[in-house]
Amino acid sequence: MPTPTADTPNGKPDPREKALRINIDRGRYGAFAEIGAGQEVVRWFFQVGGAAGTIAKSISAYDMTISDTYYGTCERYVCRARLQSMLDFEFEGTVRPLDAARGATTAFFAFADTVSARNYKGTNECHGWLGVKFQAHPRAAASQVLIHVRMLDAENAQQQEALGIVGVNLLYGAFFHHHEPEHLLDSLLDSLTVQRLEIDMVEFSGAAFRAVDNRVMSLKLVQLGLSNAAMFAADGTVLQPSEVLYKKPILVERGSFRPVTRVHLDMHRCAREQFLQEPAVRGEAVVQLMELTMHSLMVAGELDYQDFLARADLLAAEGMTVLISNYFEYYRLAAYLARYTKKQIGIVMGLPTLREMFDEKFYTQLEGGILESFGRLFKNDLKLYIYPLLDPATGDLTAVQNLEVSPKLRKLYGYLVDSRCIEQLNNFDDRCLSIFTPDVLRKIAASDPAWEEMVPPGVAAVIKARGYFGYRGGPPA
Repeated sequence: MPTPTADTPNGKPDPREKALRINIDRGRYGAFAEIGAGQEVVRWFFQVGGAAGTIAKSISAYDMTISDTYYGTCERYVCRARLQSMLDFEFEGTVRPLDAARGATTAFFAFADTVSARNYKGTNECHGWLGVKFQAHPRAAASQVLIHVRMLDAENAQQQEALGIVGVNLLYGAFFHHHEPEHLLDSLLDSLTVQRLEIDMVEFSGAAFRAVDNRVMSLKLVQLGLSNAAMFAADGTVLQPSEVLYKKPILVERGSFRPVTRVHLDMHRCAREQFLQEPAVRGEAVVQLMELTMHSLMVAGELDYQDFLARADLLAAEGMTVLISNYFEYYRLAAYLARYTKKQIGIVMGLPTLREMFDEKFYTQLEGGILESFGRLFKNDLKLYIYPLLDPATGDLTAVQNLEVSPKLRKLYGYLVDSRCIEQLNNFDDRCLSIFTPDVLRKIAASDPAWEEMVPPGVAAVIKARGYFGYRGGPPA
């Protein structure tokens, strides 16, 4: 039997060591409830020995009627709502009968997962929800960590193994690293790789995590490589991408949004009006996203979390759902969105971005170069919506129709335009064309009040109230 070891800077305990350390900690006691892929997490605690000191109850409610008897009815069994009902039921069912006898010395917990592992035909989405609801200390108010995972192994047995390991990591992190949630997050794939498991949503809540901003944790998922994308709503609620995007038309605008300006919103409005006229989109509920890439979040080569939160706050002021991604290339973003939907996808961009897309230097890493890139980008039902560019010096307007590209790419460009893969936005507000983000930032820093007319009123109010981007009040004396 392995000897439990504490985390050290030069090494990490494996799942057996983690499970054993939890088992021999007499201050932890709780329930395990697992649906859909066997008792993969609790098995570790039974195998390493000493499980009687940890496990009050272990249950696998495979039958749907039995599951509903315990946890209530639901439309889907592998979803966040089912996980939450499992955690609430098992936590209360552990604390209520045991608190009087051992609550003064025991921190109770409930672990739950609901999972769809690879089926016999290999036709299902392999994913799962895992969570732990726990007391950080005896009789402390409850805290909770939820995660959503995508299982990438080809075989069912391998997926079950990976599920068991990430479950042990989650419990160990919650019990021993709840005071350092970033470390907890980083440890979730200990003894695993991103080729086996992807974590695309995490949510911290409760007494132990009062200081945690889940938007930052979403960013860290992508930064740490646990996922290539994460999503949160305007109110800061973290979202699981497949539940938001599944079988929906999607309209996404990429930008730095530093800050959000009137032109950003006009771009989105114009594109939405045209997107809704597409025959395949009419009558559908369109998912609208503002996307921040990891590249766009860098300030002077560093990731500045306060700067990120400033941008997130401004997007929230306009009610926007935010997607954070590591997909610098547009064809990778398109492939990611197409993973969840077969409906039409629209990407909104300015004319300078379209011009860059026809620069071959960005495609040297692809064997097929720019042709391969565009082949991947447009292979699904995807369309680019292009906002024009005003030259402030000459007053000339550059649009899809008069954009100059390399002579050898003109026929390719013309084909994509003629095929309506690239569409000009014509319903733009002329007053927005002269707004450029660098000018807004300079005017904010210089206390030039003209910047307030360049951003939406709600955005201006947040910048002024919180002193974002160097705002110091009115004009200089």
